[in-house]
Amino acid sequence: MDYPIGIQTFEKIVEGGYVYVDKTELVYQLTQENSIYFLS
Repeated sequence: MDYPIGIQTFEKIVEGGYVYVDKTELVYQLTQENSIYFLS
């Protein structure tokens, strides 16, 4: 399993066969809660 460390473009991630995890739904869920989060 290869991780795209240092690769900045989605195109290179896909073409290189790297692992990509889409966390868009999780970020949306965080915005719907009444809590404060620090994302680094």
